Amino acid sequence: MTIWKDLIKPEASTSSLETIRENPPPSETPLRPKGQPVDSKASLIGAGLTIEGKIEGEGDIRIAGRFKGDVRVKGNLTIESGAHISAEISADTVTVGGEVEGNINASTQVTLLESGQLVGDLRARSLTVAAGSRMRGRVEFGWDEQEVKRSGLNKVVEKAEKRPTL
Repeated sequence: MTIWKDLIKPEASTSSLETIRENPPPSETPLRPKGQPVDSKASLIGAGLTIEGKIEGEGDIRIAGRFKGDVRVKGNLTIESGAHISAEISADTVTVGGEVEGNINASTQVTLLESGQLVGDLRARSLTVAAGSRMRGRVEFGWDEQEVKRSGLNKVVEKAEKRPTL
């Protein structure tokens, strides 16, 4: 006589695992702009980690924990919701869903998500800002370095930088 009953049938567990792999729960879904694929080769700093130092190289980085230092990558940097970064950042594409203290210099695009917060200067070719995101600092976007040199805007920017701040 059986006192318990099997709640999971073998064939049901296999299909459930396949469904989870195809559609991960929202807590496991990485933050990224729509249309940008998940890179399975991205390096991850997990939510429970605190790291201080320097990240350099080629490849994509996802930060869900805390990081202090410099980040210089030829690739995409994703700062997930709940993450805290205190760094000078240079990357191809930066997606901010957590908190960043420091300057961001992106060669292509910066995306500030609804949960994103930046205290520092931002420079990128393209900028996307979601309602609810927060930023304190200077922003430059849409300018190509060669355009700035040709138009003489670099002299205007240099004069503005020399002005005393209140």
